[in-house]
Amino acid sequence: MRAAVARDDRLEVDDVPEPAPGAGHVLVRTLANGICGSDLHALTDLRHFAELTSRVGGLLAMEPGQDTVFGHEFCAEIVDFGPETQRTLAVGARICSMPIVFGPSGVEAIGYSPRFPGGLGEYMVLQEALLVPVAEGLETERATLTEPLAVGEHAVGLAEPGPDDVCLVVGCGPVGLAVIAALKARGHGPVLAADYSATRRGLAERFGADEVIDPGLHSPHDCWSSFGVTRNPMERSVTEMLGGPVRNAVIFEAVGVPGMLQALIDDAPARSRIVVVGVCMQTDHIEPFIAVTKELDLRFAFGYSPNEFARTLDRLADGTLKVDGLVTDVVGLESAADAFAALRSPEGNGKILVTP
Repeated sequence: MRAAVARDDRLEVDDVPEPAPGAGHVLVRTLANGICGSDLHALTDLRHFAELTSRVGGLLAMEPGQDTVFGHEFCAEIVDFGPETQRTLAVGARICSMPIVFGPSGVEAIGYSPRFPGGLGEYMVLQEALLVPVAEGLETERATLTEPLAVGEHAVGLAEPGPDDVCLVVGCGPVGLAVIAALKARGHGPVLAADYSATRRGLAERFGADEVIDPGLHSPHDCWSSFGVTRNPMERSVTEMLGGPVRNAVIFEAVGVPGMLQALIDDAPARSRIVVVGVCMQTDHIEPFIAVTKELDLRFAFGYSPNEFARTLDRLADGTLKVDGLVTDVVGLESAADAFAALRSPEGNGKILVTP
């Protein structure tokens, strides 16, 4: 089959063996696959990415020097079944799936294992038990967004925003937009969104952000007092002692660059909850003293549960998730490398899909 293969920090379209379904597996044909920021990180330095994932252990552990077919954000159609399968869904049915498969070596991540190619190839092997059918009226492009949007669903669930909390999403790339979509799908507001990119600020507005901020013009943290959030720890304590009303801030860090977490610690109001969902690939440093004296709550979000994944697909089908404009380009397999290069600049790009 044809596939875009990650080799030595570059992407090459080549012929690779078609995967064969094992026990409990289903062979599928990729209809569309989204390019994830994690794929961009991995391709920049495969060995560094593999070293970090090996320290975590488990299903994300990559193998340096091995050809890898990326792709874990996908919609596909069933082609054939392996042994020991239930065959509940018919051949030709469109499906999405969590990108996890049970292989001879244990649990592995589709798209990050040399044994289980991802959606940048024409065919994949998926775990039958994890397949989620795509509703008949849902377009393939929208269904392909299930995986990245489920990341936002998980982050918001982990954040546990209260009805009176004010939320700020810093960084409006696909991850930040997924957080905004999940917040608005739950009817939450106000939701503030900040990004230097005019394109991404526009997308944040379309996703329902109540106020969109250009950090190049003014800090998003200048807005807290207008929403009744007290920034100063002492003022917060006095207000609470006097029985006055207080509102909490929930901040989602969706940028993932060194220094961003400390910048949020510096500027966050007292008692804020900071949820880190952007993936920083470099060593970073924070000043714990400031976080301690402000009594900040730091949480780190990764992935999603099967229920969150299925709920996201349902919300896409019934229109609860507003995602118009997120897909800014759809390209063929031969243009996958160009798409990776284009996504390194935020201007003009949201999510790019590849159709093998």
